Amino acid sequence: MIRIQQVKLAAGHTKEELEQKLCRELKISRESLLCYELRRQSIDARKKPVQYVYTVDVQVRGEERVLKRAGNPKASRAEICSYQLPQPGREPLYSPPVIVGSGPAGLFCGLILAKGGYCPIILERGKTAQERKKLVEHFWSTGQLELNSNVQFGEGGAGTFSDGKLNTLVKDTAGRNRLVLKAFVEAGAPEEILWQNKPHLGTDLLIDIVENIRRRIEDLGGQFRFEHRMTDIVLKEDRVEGIRVEHRRDGREESYELKTDVLILAPGHSARDTFQMLKEKGIPMEQKPFAVGVRIEHPQEMINLSQYGTDYLKELPAASYKLTRKVSGGRGVYSFCMCPGGYVVNASSEKGSLAVNGMSYQARDGRNANSAMVVTVGPKDFESTDVLAGIEFQRKLETAAFRAGEGRIPVQLLKDFQKGTASKGLGNVEPSVKGAWTFGDVGGIFPEELKEALKEGILGCEQILPGFTRGDAVLSGVESRTSSPVRIPRNENMESAAGGLYPCGEGAGYAGGITSAAMDGVRTAEAVIMRYAAENLRG
Repeated sequence: MIRIQQVKLAAGHTKEELEQKLCRELKISRESLLCYELRRQSIDARKKPVQYVYTVDVQVRGEERVLKRAGNPKASRAEICSYQLPQPGREPLYSPPVIVGSGPAGLFCGLILAKGGYCPIILERGKTAQERKKLVEHFWSTGQLELNSNVQFGEGGAGTFSDGKLNTLVKDTAGRNRLVLKAFVEAGAPEEILWQNKPHLGTDLLIDIVENIRRRIEDLGGQFRFEHRMTDIVLKEDRVEGIRVEHRRDGREESYELKTDVLILAPGHSARDTFQMLKEKGIPMEQKPFAVGVRIEHPQEMINLSQYGTDYLKELPAASYKLTRKVSGGRGVYSFCMCPGGYVVNASSEKGSLAVNGMSYQARDGRNANSAMVVTVGPKDFESTDVLAGIEFQRKLETAAFRAGEGRIPVQLLKDFQKGTASKGLGNVEPSVKGAWTFGDVGGIFPEELKEALKEGILGCEQILPGFTRGDAVLSGVESRTSSPVRIPRNENMESAAGGLYPCGEGAGYAGGITSAAMDGVRTAEAVIMRYAAENLRG
């Protein structure tokens, strides 16, 4: 195969035009082009009209001769990296590995272990994705929160109710990234995610996709237990022997012990009770910086015009943006989890607290664009050396947000946020929100230093994206769950100081999105496979 990079075509081009371009790049006839595969597609909007930029793997007759004759610096021999399961280790394993959490890290760890014959047991405190969807929609319409099945907890993790971004900056030489994307496609995702530069899966697709991945794991010998919450780890001489589990049945809580020598901890960044239990058990953890801020909404059409120009083709996807500023106090302010054509959602998971997130459907056809505008925080802001001080910092902000909106999402126009006054009405931007909202003092949620940093950072984005600081842009808060506030240290074999405990994914502090969490789950499964043999677990 020959790989051709930087193949540029105007937006709206046809399949035939792409094929003609490939032939021109290689100086061959159409008959010599046997087949081709898109490897990457991105959008270049720096010059108008907007162009698509491709990397394409091409199969041709007489490959060596064509490469030599073409003399094209953009063409080279394609290096294909195919994922391979590692060879299993020799140490016997007498009970199945237990995975806590069915978010991306837990799901993909389970998928790889199941493919290797390790028959994993996946515990999830929440309900299945379809059941969870009903509870989340009920919460948005009534405010009645289910503590174990909500935007944060349940099958698929927090990513199920998000913009479903699948791009990652993690360097990948082992083929894990493509493995993850292919697994999504096999579970029902559109094939385009394999080559799009910024692929995403909307919540409407993710719900079915995660259930299909679960069924694949079950077909391979894995087992899921929903509404099963780990409450304790059983240790003997600093090694895992099992866990205590609570299971809700017929409205009653039942408790049992589950024996295992391998515990994979993938609970997500909002499992605060789990982190508290780990602290009490003496499992080493450390504070980790994260970011907090607000959601800001603009008309999607404004973002499209800013990014694509006035004559852009309607076939182009809803435009996105990425903004970053360093403010006078030295902090960083940046956009996070930008949702084109999306919604701001009530993402709360605790009574008396309120957190927001962004969500999109696959079509990204909502009237507004939204993103988090966040400011970095760290241990000096937590004012405590306690390992869970970051969680308490989040809780203070979320409690203030709950009060600011009296249980509903507090909303404030940007011009009023800058002046520190309450909004009394909307401008031309109508909030796109899942959950009840009301006008409130969003700025008042934050300590003064953070509020001023957000003000300065948002104002500074006007020179990057004209119109960003329009006075009627809608702010809501609080965006507090950008990443885990703790990290559970692990060694080069992916193991915690407690033997048999494998922390992984975003909650453990080792990922920052769906794909990176899934890849970390794959790496963790590999570590288990390379150590243990699976013979005793099969049939």
